[in-house]
Amino acid sequence: MSSLYTRSKEYTRSRKAQSDSPPSSPSPIAKTLRHERLSRLEAATNPTPSDSSYSDRAAGRSSAYSRRENRLAALSSRAEEESNRDYKKLYESALSENQKLKSKLQEAQLELADIKAKLEKAAQQKQEKTSDRSSMLEMEKREKRALERKLSEMEEEMKILTELKSDNQRLKDENGALIRVISKLSK
Repeated sequence: MSSLYTRSKEYTRSRKAQSDSPPSSPSPIAKTLRHERLSRLEAATNPTPSDSSYSDRAAGRSSAYSRRENRLAALSSRAEEESNRDYKKLYESALSENQKLKSKLQEAQLELADIKAKLEKAAQQKQEKTSDRSSMLEMEKREKRALERKLSEMEEEMKILTELKSDNQRLKDENGALIRVISKLSK
C-alpha cells in the first residue's frame, strides 16, 4: 500500500514540476479564442432572457443550423439523384451488356449444337467406313486365300504337267527306239 502511495506522490510532484516552469507566452489568436470561449461559457451559465445579444445569438445559431441542415439536405438530395442516375445508367448498361452476352451465348450454343451434329455425322460415316473397310478387308482376305489356294493348285498342276511332259518325251523316245528295233528286225 505504501509503495502505491509513494508512486502517486512522485507522479504529482513531476506534474507540479512541469507546471511550475514559466509558461510560454500565448499567441494573440489563442488569447482571443480563449476570451470568446470564456464569454460563451459565462453567457451559457447566466442566461438572461432580457439580454438582446443572447437572443440574437440564439436566433443566429438556429438560423445557421437550419441553413446548414438545408444545405446538407440539398447536397444529399443531389447526391442521391446523381447516385440514382448513376445506378440507373449502370443498371441499363449492365442490362444491355447482359443481353449482348445472352445473344452471344445463344449463338455459341447453336454453333456448338451444329458442330456436335457434324461431329456425330462424321463419326457415323467413319464407323460406316470402318465397317465397310472391315467387310472389305474380310472379303479381300477371303479372295486372297482363294487365290493362294488356286495358285498352289496350279503349281501342283504345273509340276504334274512337267512330269507328264517328261514322261511323254521319254515314252516318245522309247517308242522311236522300239520302232527302229522293229524296223531292223523286219529287214
